[in-house]
Amino acid sequence: MSVDIDWFAFLTVFIAALVGATVIVSFYALGLRLMVRSGRAPIVTPAEFTDAITVISEKEARRAAKQAAKAAKKSPLTEGQKRLAFVGAYGCFAFCALVVIAGIYLLVAGH
Repeated sequence: MSVDIDWFAFLTVFIAALVGATVIVSFYALGLRLMVRSGRAPIVTPAEFTDAITVISEKEARRAAKQAAKAAKKSPLTEGQKRLAFVGAYGCFAFCALVVIAGIYLLVAGH
C-alpha cells in the first residue's frame, strides 16, 4: 500500500488559502481605516479579565473616547466624504462576510 500525494493540488489549495486570507484581512483593515476616516472610530470598552491580561482603567477609556471625538472634529473631510467613507467601510465588512460565507458553502456543499 502506497500513499501518493498530488503536490500540484496541495500547492493550489495552499495558494488559494493564502490569497483568501490576504484578501479578507486587507478588506477588513480597509474597512476599519474607512470607519476611522468617517469619524466613527470603534472604541471597545474594557472588560474584566483574570490572570496576566492588562485592562485599561475607566479613566483611560474616557480619555481614548475624548481623543477619538477630538480627532473626528479635526477631520478635513466634508460630511459627504465622511458618509461615503462610512458606507465604504460597511461595504468592506459585508464583502468580508460574503467571502467567509462562500468559503463555508464551498466546504459544506461543494465537492
